[in-house]
Amino acid sequence: MEHKLSKYKEDSELVARAKNGDLAAFEEIVNKYKSLMAKVIIGMVGNREDAEDIGQEAFIRFYNSMHQYHAEASLSTYLTRIAINLSLNELKKRQSKKWLSLESKHEQFHADNDTSRQRDEKEIVEKALEQLETKYKSVVVLRLIQGFSTKETAKILKLPLGTVLSRLARGQEKLKEIITEMER
Repeated sequence: MEHKLSKYKEDSELVARAKNGDLAAFEEIVNKYKSLMAKVIIGMVGNREDAEDIGQEAFIRFYNSMHQYHAEASLSTYLTRIAINLSLNELKKRQSKKWLSLESKHEQFHADNDTSRQRDEKEIVEKALEQLETKYKSVVVLRLIQGFSTKETAKILKLPLGTVLSRLARGQEKLKEIITEMER
């Protein structure tokens, strides 16, 4: 618990320094959280190029709105919320345009035959996640892939705890169905 409090305090101090124009402090925030952000965004959108763009946009948004961060939530939760919102916007944009890039299709349907079993399983899960409805995907990615607690997931997604639990259960059920269908 003490480690969590010291990390929280350290983050608050970094943000305070960044708010006062200390670019090194902002760079430290980026370096500290870029891998978390990448995992969350890739889990949501699947496409690494889009994930990179969304990650950059997330940090730009945070930089431009730092004055609104008052440490009511941990910095990781705050940044994850920005990443999730931008990822959801991207998924909505894709859905409305029914758009999938050729590169994304290629990655989705052509797995390298020389990959290990673990990589194959990871790819199957990624492909299954791509087919999962957004409302389930966001809960599954945060809770199961990123390891956020149910309470943290509810806070990030601004959903009631019961909704997170039901979407998690339904999302897992749907993932199982998708994977079973893919293996046929």
